[in-house]
Amino acid sequence: MRLTERRLNRATLARQLLLERQPIPVVDALRRIVAIQAQEPPSPFIALWNRVDGFDPADLDRALAKQQIVKASLMRITLHAIAADDYPAIHEAMQRSLRAARLNDQRFQSESVSIEDVEALVPDLLAFATSPRGNKDMEAWIEGRFGAPMPRVWWALRQYGPIVHATSGGPWAFGPRPTYVGAKDQQRSGDPAASVRHLVRRYLEGFGPATMPDIAQFSTIVRPPIKEALAELGDEVERHEGPTGAVLYDVPGCPLPDEDTPAPPRLMAMWDSTLLAYADRARMMPPSYRKLVIRTNGDVLPTILVDGLVAGVWRPLEDGIEVTAFHRLSADEWTGLEQEATALRAFLAEREPIVYRRYVHWWDDLPKATVRLLG
Repeated sequence: MRLTERRLNRATLARQLLLERQPIPVVDALRRIVAIQAQEPPSPFIALWNRVDGFDPADLDRALAKQQIVKASLMRITLHAIAADDYPAIHEAMQRSLRAARLNDQRFQSESVSIEDVEALVPDLLAFATSPRGNKDMEAWIEGRFGAPMPRVWWALRQYGPIVHATSGGPWAFGPRPTYVGAKDQQRSGDPAASVRHLVRRYLEGFGPATMPDIAQFSTIVRPPIKEALAELGDEVERHEGPTGAVLYDVPGCPLPDEDTPAPPRLMAMWDSTLLAYADRARMMPPSYRKLVIRTNGDVLPTILVDGLVAGVWRPLEDGIEVTAFHRLSADEWTGLEQEATALRAFLAEREPIVYRRYVHWWDDLPKATVRLLG
């Protein structure tokens, strides 16, 4: 089947629960959408507010505190929130990339300690981390084992080890100073190839149909293991043809709505995964807007979706939600955004009305555009 760009857009929106908010528990929502970028504490909450009907942020607080949902370094070597039952396989699938990003770094190698000596620490370190520990606690424990400061050892282990972030208070479950605990489920299959297959299948369920470069972009796994995983999955995946003739992989039975399916407006969180899960981001964002939304240092601004595509950005101000539209919007589209902004402002008011404060400098160099204060 040949799929248009617009139909791929609708497939992503459907699988990411963005065509219609669903009245489902937060853990089930995470399983459906696979993963949420979580560098900024408010983002998982705003992402689920966009997707779950009647979303109560306290439900996410509880799920994180109980490790039903975990926050850890995973895909693209960045922090993600995922359902706990996905964590062991996805963490194992990501080990090659996570380890390489630290153990091959000159900063780690300058510590003059062997990888084998670092690996030997892990069982005792996890025993120490049965209760939340801060960075200084972990560094002091490691210093005690080596008899000298070794800050880069913890810098490496907190990324690739079976370590997750512990909730530490604040309006969005995590405060400015992270604390860590060992993951409750540390059982690995011992078969990294099987875990890569799990990650590939889960990605396609949440973001497909997609190309092999898309899967590599989402995961930061090099292409040969992905190619092998797709071959091993066999009949568990089907193939379509993309707008440019590229092969698209998918899991049979996943939503694939018609391209004329209506898409409601949304005010998306910073770093929303839908904007970062593809090598070709045109299905979610016009190419001319990419540099406006994804800044030079990798910051991904909170965006507005209109008819399923990025149409501008938003930020909270004291008096409402400021929306900057990169192109002309209709009166009906502004009305839809007004309704979303009103609801978002009420949602934020319960915890932190002005989120993403430290990113406001990016608005100084946005091009001339239509700006409205909504909500």
